[in-house]
Amino acid sequence: MDLSYTEEQQMLRDSVQKFIEDNYDISERNKLTATDEGFSRDNWKQFAELGWLAMPFAEEDGGLGGSPVDTMILMEEFGKGLVVEPFFPTVVLAGSALSQFGSADQKAEVLAGIIDGSIIATFAYAEEGAHHNLDHVATTATKDGDFYTLSGTKSVVLNAASADRMLVSARTSGDVSDEAGITVFLVDAGADGISRDDYPTVDGLRASEVTLKDVKVPASAIVGKEGSGHDVLEAVSNRAILALAAESVGAMEKLYTDTIAYTKQRVQFDHPLSEFQVLKHRMTEMFMEHSLAKSLTMKATMLETQGSDETQRTIHALKYLIGKSSRFVGQNAVQLHGGMGMTEELRIAHYFKRLAIIDSQFGNTDHHLTRFVA
Repeated sequence: MDLSYTEEQQMLRDSVQKFIEDNYDISERNKLTATDEGFSRDNWKQFAELGWLAMPFAEEDGGLGGSPVDTMILMEEFGKGLVVEPFFPTVVLAGSALSQFGSADQKAEVLAGIIDGSIIATFAYAEEGAHHNLDHVATTATKDGDFYTLSGTKSVVLNAASADRMLVSARTSGDVSDEAGITVFLVDAGADGISRDDYPTVDGLRASEVTLKDVKVPASAIVGKEGSGHDVLEAVSNRAILALAAESVGAMEKLYTDTIAYTKQRVQFDHPLSEFQVLKHRMTEMFMEHSLAKSLTMKATMLETQGSDETQRTIHALKYLIGKSSRFVGQNAVQLHGGMGMTEELRIAHYFKRLAIIDSQFGNTDHHLTRFVA
């Protein structure tokens, strides 16, 4: 398995690094997270102009024909820069669902808008009481002629306040936790009957509790096939975990490199902290945890690209490892920085909080360890 980047992928990584160096110091990020939307529309426009929003999509859909490896590169650099623009909910969640399961009309209408930056989208999949089970869907979709009526509540819908379109999982048949009977619908975020409770998340991003009350959508809004929404959810979940893992790897790299730099400057007992043997061992372990996580992220992404039978099990192992490694690296980075480690002025606290949220998304360490063993 060749894990080296192509020349084009190196150029992609360089372009993201340059953008972050020019636009994303921690003070600028703090300003963005304090705004109503929590991100910059100008930055989003640049994402489109640079081709990042088109990268993962097939050329016949107007994209650049990129692979999951290209998305991994983008997300790793976004993780290093603590990027707050809604690339993950728009491109990774909604975009990947539409690119794999959407109809020609849905792709022409929504994917084209995602690619040119005119549409922000999200995926309303989680519900209260699901405990990381994607098949726990209490939201109902009742058929009425050529329309469906959606009712229910979706939890922690990322960037819903800024979204133009939402993908919503709803139950057209079966019991609350059945695998069969789930259907995914493409819904206008401003449709009658949709209300939101918006809030900032602990990592500085935005999410909403979305309530749907008798929201009418046409049958043409179904993404994939009626009753086969589990396949959509599982495919999107895998792409999401790969993207979140890459973002975590980027954040972990900055955590340990920033910690090494700080311990070289901070003096105790007339010696820099970096000279104390026990701290050298600690930072070496941080480096090893990051390296292991990065290697498994690359392997899992390559297996997904190749369509390997090992992909699903490896993704479970990856999400478990990411949670374990990021907790170790984050906690040690904060501890070695002391009280400064949790201040808003340093990046350390922001990486730490972002990694804590990532661990809870699409299944935590316990959930995926159980799935891996099973």
